[in-house]
Amino acid sequence: MTHSNNPPIGATVLGYPRIGRHRELKKALEAYWAGRGSFAQLEATGTALRADALAQMTAAGLDSVPVNTFSYYDHVLDTMVMLGAIPPRFSEVRGVDSVYGFDAYRYFAMARGTAGVAPLEMTKWFDTNYHYLVPEIGPETTFTVDPAKPLTEFAEAAALGVNARVVLVGPVTFLALAKPPSEHPDFDPSQRLQDLTETYVELLEALHAAGVEWVQLDEPALVKDLSADDVTAVQRCYSRLTEVSARPRIFVATYFAAPVEAFPALVGAGVEAIGVDLTAGVTPSIALGVDLSQIVAVLGAVDGRNVWRADLARAEGQVRAWQEAGAQVAVSSSCSLLHVPYDLDDETALDPALVSQLSFADQKLHEVVAVYRAVVDGWESVAPTRDPSRPIRRSSEPNRELRHRLASLTDADRQRTPRALRSEAQAARLELPLMPTTTIGSFPQTAELRRARAERRAGRMSEQDYAEAMRNEITQVITLQEHLGLDVLVHGEPERNDMVQYFAEQLPGFAATTAGWVQSYGSRCVRPPILFGDVVRDQALTVEWTAYAASITDKPVKAMLTGPVTMLAWSYVRDDQPLADTADQIALALRDEIADLAQIGVPIIQVDEPALREAMPLRRADQAIYLTWAVGAFRLATGGVADNIQVHTHLCYSEFGEILPAIDRMDADVTSIEAARSRMELLASIGTEFQGALGPGVYDIHSPRVPEVAEMAELLRLAAQSVPTQRLWVNPDCGLKTRGYSEVVRSLAHMVEAAAVVRAELAS
Repeated sequence: MTHSNNPPIGATVLGYPRIGRHRELKKALEAYWAGRGSFAQLEATGTALRADALAQMTAAGLDSVPVNTFSYYDHVLDTMVMLGAIPPRFSEVRGVDSVYGFDAYRYFAMARGTAGVAPLEMTKWFDTNYHYLVPEIGPETTFTVDPAKPLTEFAEAAALGVNARVVLVGPVTFLALAKPPSEHPDFDPSQRLQDLTETYVELLEALHAAGVEWVQLDEPALVKDLSADDVTAVQRCYSRLTEVSARPRIFVATYFAAPVEAFPALVGAGVEAIGVDLTAGVTPSIALGVDLSQIVAVLGAVDGRNVWRADLARAEGQVRAWQEAGAQVAVSSSCSLLHVPYDLDDETALDPALVSQLSFADQKLHEVVAVYRAVVDGWESVAPTRDPSRPIRRSSEPNRELRHRLASLTDADRQRTPRALRSEAQAARLELPLMPTTTIGSFPQTAELRRARAERRAGRMSEQDYAEAMRNEITQVITLQEHLGLDVLVHGEPERNDMVQYFAEQLPGFAATTAGWVQSYGSRCVRPPILFGDVVRDQALTVEWTAYAASITDKPVKAMLTGPVTMLAWSYVRDDQPLADTADQIALALRDEIADLAQIGVPIIQVDEPALREAMPLRRADQAIYLTWAVGAFRLATGGVADNIQVHTHLCYSEFGEILPAIDRMDADVTSIEAARSRMELLASIGTEFQGALGPGVYDIHSPRVPEVAEMAELLRLAAQSVPTQRLWVNPDCGLKTRGYSEVVRSLAHMVEAAAVVRAELAS
């Protein structure tokens, strides 16, 4: 087939933010779910956000504009709907509204569950903090094509005269993200690739019939290590797609690492364009022995997941290297701009010196265009606002005292007494029952709490009045936990806006944005801080609130900190020194905080590391080095703790089974993990090599449903089949800040009762 009349890709991005510059989608979604807003209002918000995205990308001068990157919840969920891959348990879930012709009530039930139907599992999108909904694909799953969503968004762009490129999750990645249904636990979803390929054939034909000239198939799964059989399957899949006579041109986008094994297979299959992430270190050597003249190399020369200003001259040189190797070149962001905030111009409170080094989504559009124009027409054709010769300076001056302290560290600083001795000391001090109950840390963030923080920031609430408001909330949270019968209490974190941002706002070396929102999942947004310099602790971070909570109860209170790897993973991090060095800087700051918490008598300290698995490199060759320094940073933070202080950690929404030995090497006394949506699947693989205590979550906090006592008790029984009850804790999957008090109180009451039921069974 020929495509001689198709426009080139040129300058483009792989995707654009979709939550809204002022979180319009979040507000519309939550209003609709709560019955405060109509579905028509939600649709109008979506239409306006898509129009704004088209306007921004075309105004910046992109040659090819991606569409179908918007979602009302999650693009993987949208792909399930498009492919008809709906788990049978949702077949009877029905409402009156529709999303692109699909039942809206069912759509959101798949994401959030209902009173009687559990939602889809949720986990992290490769090595990012974005959560996607996990497809359930078995041998009996039926695929059917429903292209309503991509065609609608393509038509919207076409009506505005926009050269739009439809973006879809590719077939290999879709199956790589999937899990088998519970009735076929040993089935490998990748076995359905041939069937799914035929469904994509139908999809390509439907897009072509609607006038789509380019389709972008996102295949980040192709950057992972692929076996010879994997490569054969990839080439077979894409050879079948390219042989379709009536189809758009195919652009396979890979990102986050190098598609080492997949690149030659894609070229051999005859796809027209391949995307490679230059910010991940991908060079033309990946294409050794491959004839590049037959493809367009869409080169991710502008970082799509960090906020530092691009070194335009360096990016141009990288692109020219591919051009000189024989490729036709286009220039793009390294990945979708979903992972960065909208517009740097909204940040009026940041230090101007720092601002000069930054670039958000709208600025990255112009960087992509500048690099492409420089390659095609020379720098004289590029507007001088982004002078390629302007120096790049990432960080502030180094802190000499901190650097000396880091250089003086020894292995002893990362060690504790053996677990068995610590366990005895902790048991004597804490006197907890079998299977103790606790929460992960945060309690609901009410409108009153958010208002108090806003009033304080604006100077309309005094520090004294703010402290009194926080103490009142802590008192209520402690009283509630005592009433419910929880064994280990928390102060509820009313003073914290976010588990990373709260600490970043108090640590020199970090800067916090005011409008830098990005989507984490569904309607959940976060503002990742910017880590630009050496990190030191020059004041106590949590001691005041933890001390107050401990003073008003006789039960043990658990202090809550965010670990060094999660602080890195959920921030935009300086790129002028190794991540391991930055992690150790944060670890020392936490170590000092832990020392002060110990000084006031705190018996349990939780250092959360939910990003430990998420931040692991995608290529196996890089993983051992990462886990060594990541585990080492955690152990540096906790290494000075006395034997009778119990150290907890928490991990959630990632595939932790692959790194259980590393988690055990963290040497925490108790590790709590997300496990409810997957019905304790992870625990079956733990075996006897994991020596610490475990708290598998017994209910999912990302859904508004309140599980019954029997459901939680059954999960505890499943957990007890893999973990000795002497080492088993009972807790929710994650923190409770996004939930409302009415559901939290009922859920925790059910959790405490479920623990009592199972304890009684064990005693009988």
